[in-house]
Amino acid sequence: MTRLAVLVATAGGLGHAPVAPGTFGSAAGVAIYLLMAKSPVAWQVAVALVVVVVGTWASSQAAHFYSRDDPSQVVVDEVAGQLVTLIFTGVGLAGAAVGFLVFRVLDIVKPWPANRFESLHGGVGIMADDVMAALYGNIIMQVLVRVLPGWL
Repeated sequence: MTRLAVLVATAGGLGHAPVAPGTFGSAAGVAIYLLMAKSPVAWQVAVALVVVVVGTWASSQAAHFYSRDDPSQVVVDEVAGQLVTLIFTGVGLAGAAVGFLVFRVLDIVKPWPANRFESLHGGVGIMADDVMAALYGNIIMQVLVRVLPGWL
């Protein structure tokens, strides 16, 4: 079971990238979004929820496996964050690229209260700060879609 958890937490091994593993995790989230962009919103919400719930479990297991609170190899939180950033936007490739940048900046800056969620224990803390940053990202994307219709 630990092997499965680490596989999920590292997004199929992307978390082992030698440079910027979080960026690779975010890219996986964009790819998943683009694959389901034309799907009903309910399906997109379901996929995002599954990634968050399963990712929380997997992150907890991986943190124990790597003996660290928030191992850099764990990137399922970036996958979830990207999905939450892009959900309900209906954007295509260009908009997904903008959403990628928006989320990466917010994930690094961690505006309040996202920065406070990092202190939560286990997988909840690993996932919660990224999901909170992604909620901010989604708000930004909603504004951009309305301000720049047709561009994204």
